[in-house]
Amino acid sequence: MDDDPGTFTLSAGPLLLRPWLAEDAPALIEAHRDPTMRAMLLTRITDEAEAEQWLREQRRGQESGSRFGFAVVDRDHGGALVGNVALKYPGPGSGSAEVGYWTTASARGRGIAPLALGALGDWTFGAFAGDGLTRLELMHQVDNKASCRVAEKSGYGFAEALPARPPWPRDGHRHVRLCAGGTRRTGKVLP
Repeated sequence: MDDDPGTFTLSAGPLLLRPWLAEDAPALIEAHRDPTMRAMLLTRITDEAEAEQWLREQRRGQESGSRFGFAVVDRDHGGALVGNVALKYPGPGSGSAEVGYWTTASARGRGIAPLALGALGDWTFGAFAGDGLTRLELMHQVDNKASCRVAEKSGYGFAEALPARPPWPRDGHRHVRLCAGGTRRTGKVLP
């Protein structure tokens, strides 16, 4: 792994987590055509200009150290884009950060999200341990049962229900993964 977060990659089984590239724009647009994904995300990417803007935001986030987004590609399927994982990092001393993800329609149900989130979490705890980072949070809308299952499989225990608040129109769940002494700890997970 390279020391520059804008150039390094992470591996997780057949998956490669790598920085987003300009040539990912068509696959990004295609992924965002999925009605299920559109219902769960605030971001809308419908054309090349919106894709380019989103990709620029990913680069700016990495350059500032506030957001680390990775394209998730499946090496067993010709390097096809299968998802995105991201770390929103408020900075040294914060103690916690937020992770997020999405998967393409064709990738769902194949265990890709838990595998990618596991790799992102392991990297995050290693990379930012010196900054005091010990807690990762994953949040989703309460009606997204699939994300509850992904959280559980990824080591994020259920922590609390969250009331709806802008920009999210529905109540949600907060799941947490803790790292203490280099080991992973989780809390209770909803059935």
